[in-house]
Amino acid sequence: MTTALTPSLTTPAAPLTLPTAIIESLDHEGRGVAHVDGKAVFIEGALPRERVIYQASRKKKNFETAKLISILREAPERVKAKCVYYELCGGCLLQHADYALQVAAKQRVLEDNLARIGKVECERILPPIYAAQWQYRHRGRLSVNYVAKKGGVLVGFRERKSSFVADMKSCEVLAGGVGQMIEPLRVLMTSLDIRDRMPQIEVAVGERTTALVLRLLDALTPGDEAKLKVFADTHRIQWWVQVKGPETAVPFYPLDAPDLTYTLPEYDLDMLFRPTEFTQVNHAVNRLMVARAMRLLDPQPGEKIADLFCGLGNFSLPIARLGAHVIGVEGSASLTERAEQNARRNSRGGGGESLIECSTFFPADLYTDQEAAMRRIPAVSKMLIDPPRDGALEVCKLLGRDNRPELKRIVYVSCSPGTLARDAGELVHSQGFKLKAAGVVNMFPHTAHVESIALFERDD
Repeated sequence: MTTALTPSLTTPAAPLTLPTAIIESLDHEGRGVAHVDGKAVFIEGALPRERVIYQASRKKKNFETAKLISILREAPERVKAKCVYYELCGGCLLQHADYALQVAAKQRVLEDNLARIGKVECERILPPIYAAQWQYRHRGRLSVNYVAKKGGVLVGFRERKSSFVADMKSCEVLAGGVGQMIEPLRVLMTSLDIRDRMPQIEVAVGERTTALVLRLLDALTPGDEAKLKVFADTHRIQWWVQVKGPETAVPFYPLDAPDLTYTLPEYDLDMLFRPTEFTQVNHAVNRLMVARAMRLLDPQPGEKIADLFCGLGNFSLPIARLGAHVIGVEGSASLTERAEQNARRNSRGGGGESLIECSTFFPADLYTDQEAAMRRIPAVSKMLIDPPRDGALEVCKLLGRDNRPELKRIVYVSCSPGTLARDAGELVHSQGFKLKAAGVVNMFPHTAHVESIALFERDD
C-alpha cells in the first residue's frame, strides 16, 4: 500500500487529476517545499529535487499541506530508513534523507530565519557540528500504555501525529542499549500488577550507569518490586520511581549503582545529574558544542564572564576551568545547587584556583524579573546565553551600551532558530552588536529539530 513515506516510484495508481510538483527545499518541520501556482505546498516525506505527485490535506489562501502519493523522479539523497518502525513512530522524521542533506537543510533553516525574522546578515557561517547518527539519545521519555487488544503493554514513542503509543520493539537512536530493551520492557510491564498505572519511563544514560525512571500512579506490589529488581540485575540498569513531579524521583534499585554522570574530557569534567534534570541528549555533540563555545568565547584568566540559563554548569565549568571567573544564573535553585556540587566534585587539589573559587552560581528568574536578575550580575566583558525554546528577548533588551557598556562579546546557544533570529535582530538593530558567526548543531539526527550557536560582538 502506498504511504507518504514509502511512495510508489512507478506509475501511480492515484487519479491522474492529482497535481505534481518539484521540491525545492526542506522546511523547519522536515517537509518538502514546492511552489505551485504561486502557492507554497508543504509535502511530508518529499526531498529536494524530487518530482512528486501529491494530494492536498489542508488548503489555505497562501499555502497547502499535502500527502506524498508517489515519486516520479527520486532524489539521490533518498535512503532506506534503518528503523523498521520508522513510518509508524513519531520519534524520527528524516531517516529517509541522507545525513549530509539533513545537516545542510538545518543550516538553510537557520540562515533563512536570521534573514527573514531577524533581518540580520551573518558575517561567517560556521561549519556544522555533528557526530554519530545512531544510538545517540542519552535522554528520552518512553510512553507506557496498557492495550488489551495488543496483548499487553506498549512501550515506546508516540505515533506520528497521534497520541497512541507506537507498537514497536526496538529503537535505533536510543543509547546505552535501551533501544534493544524495549521488547523486554514490554514483557516486564505487562507482567506487573499495576500494568495500567504507569504512564511513562524516563530514560537517562550516563557514563557508568543507565537510569530508568518509572512514573507511578499506584504503589508497587511486593511481586512487582521483585520483578523490577530481576530486570535491573539482568539488564544492568538502575530503577528510579517517581510518584508526582520530577522532584519526587528517587532511586529504587540498586541503591549502590554508580553516579549518573556525563563527561567533558577536554576540560577534565565529570558532571553529576539526576535523571529528571535537564542535560543535552547527545553527549558526543554536546562535547563538540561546548568546545566551540569556548573557542568563540575565548575565556581568559582573570576575566569575569556571565553564563545565563546555566543549568547544572555545562558551559560554566569549562569557562572556570580555563581560568575565568564565571557567574552562573539559572531559574531553578536545584540546578544551581547541582552546578555548585559539580564545581566541588571536579575541583583539583594542590596549587592553582579551584572551580569553586572560579565560579559563582545563584538562582534568578530571567523570564519574569529580568532587571532584578541582571542587577545581581557584576560588570562582565563576555556573556554566554543558553535559553529554552522561548529565547531571551527581554534579557537581550538589557544588554545595550546604556546598561552594559563593558559587554563586548556574546555567545548565544539556541534550540530554536526562530527565537534566535528574533533575539539576533534585537542585539544587532537595537543593542549595537554585530552577528559575527553562526552555525547549526545537529543535536537530534533524523529529526527536524535545529540547534545552533552564534557569536555577537560589539566594537569599543
